[in-house]
Amino acid sequence: MARRDDVRRIAEGLERAREVLRGFTAGEVAHRRKAGGDPVTEADLAINEVLHEVLPEEGEGWLSEETADGEDRLTRERLWVVDPLDGTKEFVTGVPEWCVSVGLVEGQRAVAGGIAIPARGLTIIGAIGEGVRVNGEPVRARSRESLESAEVLASRSEVGRGEWERFDSAPFRIRPMGSVACKMGLVAAGQADATWTLVPKHEWDVAAGTALVRAAGGEVWCPDGTAPRFNRPRPRFEGLFAAAAGLRASIERYFRETPTGRL
Repeated sequence: MARRDDVRRIAEGLERAREVLRGFTAGEVAHRRKAGGDPVTEADLAINEVLHEVLPEEGEGWLSEETADGEDRLTRERLWVVDPLDGTKEFVTGVPEWCVSVGLVEGQRAVAGGIAIPARGLTIIGAIGEGVRVNGEPVRARSRESLESAEVLASRSEVGRGEWERFDSAPFRIRPMGSVACKMGLVAAGQADATWTLVPKHEWDVAAGTALVRAAGGEVWCPDGTAPRFNRPRPRFEGLFAAAAGLRASIERYFRETPTGRL
């Protein structure tokens, strides 16, 4: 019952976020640059506010891209990890590859999540032990054991920088896309076989996706082979893999045996 309440709160948070987004038009949104150079809009900040109203209850922690981080979260067993708009750059430029990403962490494990992709009309919500639903319908991650003809979602930015040229002769098909949360959500929804990132990502980028892929029967792991652990003092991963059920061994073999495939 407790996990179902978590899912209910996630669904409510995403619905509130959609209400906020109705006041904005992607591609026609004013923005400014944060200290690191990334764009931020009034939509990011407004969604952050409504999610903070809906999600955390007494005793639960909070980690968001749009909220100043603090050490208090490290003492919390339950932590909400959110990115109000993952893919703000795409949102600003009108590329329909952005989403609202909500993850719940317990004991450093991502256990529940929700990703709303308004431009695709998709809401993906699920939890470990409860499965995953897309727009209310149950789904599973794909199941395959070979990378041959697999569809791998790649970072549009990484592809643009030439970082995926190493995979030009790979046996899988590459589809560029913005927002790592979007990509992980589509793997969980059974709409792609795998995704991985070649650059560091923050916990808020991947918490929801990690929970969803695992809840849907897929696998998520770090470049060193370990399972991702969240709510750490430095909330960042040096890379991450997410894949359909049964595909991990083939991916690891490809990276092990193909020099150009190594991270």
